[in-house]
Amino acid sequence: MTRKKNGFWVFVFSFLPGAGEMYMGFMKQGTTLMGSFFLLVFLASWLNIGPLLFVLPVLWCYGFFHAHNLRSLSDEEFYGMEDEFLFHLDQILPKTKNIDRKSRNVMAVVLIVIGASMLWNNFGEVLRWMLPSYLREWYWKIGHMVPQLIVAVLFIAVGIWLIRGKKKELDEQEYWKDPEEEFQHWDSKEKGGDQS
Repeated sequence: MTRKKNGFWVFVFSFLPGAGEMYMGFMKQGTTLMGSFFLLVFLASWLNIGPLLFVLPVLWCYGFFHAHNLRSLSDEEFYGMEDEFLFHLDQILPKTKNIDRKSRNVMAVVLIVIGASMLWNNFGEVLRWMLPSYLREWYWKIGHMVPQLIVAVLFIAVGIWLIRGKKKELDEQEYWKDPEEEFQHWDSKEKGGDQS
């Protein structure tokens, strides 16, 4: 249940992204913030992607001020607030009862990549000790790059998929435009061109 709490404790808990929201009873908002924050830390360290850490201060500041903005709302506004996932996660994540084929495929790819990476790390360590000493260093360097390369390829593929989806959506919107509206648009351009 959401209710206004002691401002001092909101201040203390707000230093950890999401904890201030959870303290006030906004569990969905709090878990979204906290999960996003620690997911970024995990991905940056696991995949050795240092530039990803530049997002953390932004996310931290967002969480800190979000908790204080919630606390500073009037009683009427505060109690009228819905506890919803931040970043529209409820629209992005599939409903558990109705998981469509695309969502299942995406979840399957994510699970396969995580599982393959775990196998690679564990069996790779055993294999490394079985190799002759002159091959160990070479294998170690290559072995740590493979998970990063796989994730990089996945990021690129998802980016291309998103761009293609947006282009397809724009093409469909252009195709289904009202012909009368299009005619009026070109007619007004021609009239404007005659006046000059």
